[in-house]
Amino acid sequence: MNDYAHVYNEIDAALAWPEPEPLPTGLPPVQTFDEALLPTSLRPWIADITERLQCPPDYPAIASVVCLASVVGRQVAIRPKRQDDWTVVPNLWGAVVGAPSSMKSPALAEPLKMVHRLEIEARKEYDDARKRFDAGRMVAEERTKAAKQSIRKAIKAGENPDAIALATIEDAPDQPQRRRYVSNDATVEKLGELLAANPRGLLVSRDELVGWLKTLDQEGREGTRAFFLESWNGTGRFTFDRVGRGTVEIESACVSMLGGIQPGPLSDYLAAANSGGAGDDGLMQRFQLAVWPDVSRQWRNVDRWPDSKAKDRAWRTFQRLDCIDPVEIGATEDQGEIPFLRFTDDAQ
Repeated sequence: MNDYAHVYNEIDAALAWPEPEPLPTGLPPVQTFDEALLPTSLRPWIADITERLQCPPDYPAIASVVCLASVVGRQVAIRPKRQDDWTVVPNLWGAVVGAPSSMKSPALAEPLKMVHRLEIEARKEYDDARKRFDAGRMVAEERTKAAKQSIRKAIKAGENPDAIALATIEDAPDQPQRRRYVSNDATVEKLGELLAANPRGLLVSRDELVGWLKTLDQEGREGTRAFFLESWNGTGRFTFDRVGRGTVEIESACVSMLGGIQPGPLSDYLAAANSGGAGDDGLMQRFQLAVWPDVSRQWRNVDRWPDSKAKDRAWRTFQRLDCIDPVEIGATEDQGEIPFLRFTDDAQ
């Protein structure tokens, strides 16, 4: 046995644990954002925002693309395959991750100004349409009074009064619908009403996504969570049946989402989701555009006027995508379907 002692000693030495090394500290560096990922019409504007706010370009870049996607909504879709009818609505969910004071909120606010500008213009158009509707309703009320007298006479004369009644109803003005672009805090039922009146879709903007996530996790809010899960696709019908509200039919629930979140709450939420908790339903995976960039320590105070030319060019992009003509851009229109585009051969 002693003859093999040296062999065992050699084996023990070979299997011995090495001296422990210190664990790495910090996080690996994040790849720098490449402005080539942005449309050319947005690059100068995003660069201007980045310099003035001294924030990572990832923040306004993600916000601008999500805002643009919400403006496009269901105006036109994409069919990624050459022949298949699989249809994708180009709405997006975006999230920016960063510590407090990393300029998340100001960076998100700049692109959102474009959407709010569209909202203000739509409100003015609605106010004008509302005045015309109120005037038309006054005329319609008088026509209704006159029609009732004609109906009574027709009945007494043994004539058919239906034609008079139908003509009166058809002359009544249609109530205008206000075009909405963004909502910050709405119940899911109210959001459903907004979507029913705005089939193109809406942007839900939350400065702090953690508050929204906690709302979805509350007991009894399972229906709210399911609604957002389905509205990510932008293609499915959704019907609310509520006592008091009646029935709200949404042709296609289409919601874009944008917000910020801090690393700690996000880490806790993802840990719960990965362990099979309530969040393990694919909700966070729907944030296709999510960034957690490195924040430069070389901060400097920039106090100058915004680049008006770059901002105007970006604004014209928002205006153009707010009024898409499917025929003009070569989209194919199938009866009852969203006009769609397919990739070019190179893109395919």
